[in-house]
Amino acid sequence: MRKRTLLLVAGLTTGLLTALLAGPAAAAPSGLSGDFNGDGYRDSAVGAPCATVGSASCAGAVVVLYGSSSGISATRKAVITQNSTGVPGTAESGDLFGASLAAADLDRDGYSDLVVGASNEAIGDREGVGSGTVLWGSGTGLSGGKGLPQPSTLVEYSNFSQGAATGDFDGDGDTDVTLAGRTHTRMYLGPFTRTGGPLSHYRVGEIGTTYEAIAGDMTGDGAAERVHPHAVDGDPGGQILYYRKTSTGTVLTELPNADGSDGSIADIDGDGYGDLVLGDPTDPSEHKPGGHKGGQITVWYGGPDGPDPAQTPTVVHQDSTDVPGSGETDDRFGSALSTGDINGDGYADVVVGAPGEGVGSAAEAGSVTVLFGSASGLTTKGAKSYTQNTTGVPGTAETSDRLGAAVDLTDLTKDGKADLVIGVDNENSTGGVWTLRGTSTGLTTTGAKGLTAADVSLRGGYYFGSAIAQ
Repeated sequence: MRKRTLLLVAGLTTGLLTALLAGPAAAAPSGLSGDFNGDGYRDSAVGAPCATVGSASCAGAVVVLYGSSSGISATRKAVITQNSTGVPGTAESGDLFGASLAAADLDRDGYSDLVVGASNEAIGDREGVGSGTVLWGSGTGLSGGKGLPQPSTLVEYSNFSQGAATGDFDGDGDTDVTLAGRTHTRMYLGPFTRTGGPLSHYRVGEIGTTYEAIAGDMTGDGAAERVHPHAVDGDPGGQILYYRKTSTGTVLTELPNADGSDGSIADIDGDGYGDLVLGDPTDPSEHKPGGHKGGQITVWYGGPDGPDPAQTPTVVHQDSTDVPGSGETDDRFGSALSTGDINGDGYADVVVGAPGEGVGSAAEAGSVTVLFGSASGLTTKGAKSYTQNTTGVPGTAETSDRLGAAVDLTDLTKDGKADLVIGVDNENSTGGVWTLRGTSTGLTTTGAKGLTAADVSLRGGYYFGSAIAQ
């Protein structure tokens, strides 16, 4: 017995010595969606689809701003293009790399990956076909990538990948990807590998023209539903369909009274089911009698079978009680949406972009409005709006800045409260991103930051902030 004890001690001593010589073990990656370098802080990926790369105008770029206890800054960033090492393809004029973005850990290594759409990529002699690329996360951030299999049936100006979303759509525990465009919507099933890409892929049935893909669990079963707003004849507000995985296959449900062109899914009323927020930013007209002047949003509450088409949704616009401002022509309230828990109360909140909002004499200066979740659903009580003329917000509201062109709620500082990243895609005629911190009382402008295309070393940089990974 004594001999065995001595051998065990010797073994432990040897192991300890080896560990000391090797240094401390590297921390395991966080596994958080949007944490590209695995350090426990979520990061922000921002598209600049009209950035100049080399001599190629509007080739496009993605700017990755890495999170930290103090948020994001221009000193912790990476700029990735199709000319970056390991990224498939070549930066060419008009590709629009970065037009759409979606984050998730696709290869199950604990580092979040990033799906990037180049919606105007040319394929051979076909212009404007579009393509999708996965950029891989690692301990040093995003590095290298893999092109998603290209559908052979795409025609010119299909703009494939203009919409991108990730989620476990088939309920098998692996994250999947869907890409949408004018003529083709495709599903890529996980798990993904860095050499082989997706496990399989297929075309989603004929569902009409759609440029958007929205994903989230609206049934509480752990699988993600996917929503594609469609532009169809006879429904000028847009047809809203959602796909739900069941034990017998995929069920397609229409929300016939819903309109919208973009959206987000999160649990706003805390009942365990994700709720669908739809943005309908276009003004009513002879050809589109529905909606509200200046735009509106609607909330369709989830349940065991998804949102009930017969329910009466919550409707919010700038003429709703307690919502700042007023509905004016071309405000485009609802053209950008994001959901997340800003104040840490357990209910998802909603941020609404209105990039067409006029501020004083500055047309299209833009604004964002914060609405809070509660046990009774989305409420307008305590709603707040922010522009570049709000005290503490960087910059000054100027004509055509378009603050609110894109929005994303994500916890960049690891304090349990979602921070707001705002796209200002025509700031200084090139674009920028602004950030506001989340607190227990809502957003604060204390410590707010603004980063322009010049601050992150983009050339051209047009429309920097037009897309932010959700």
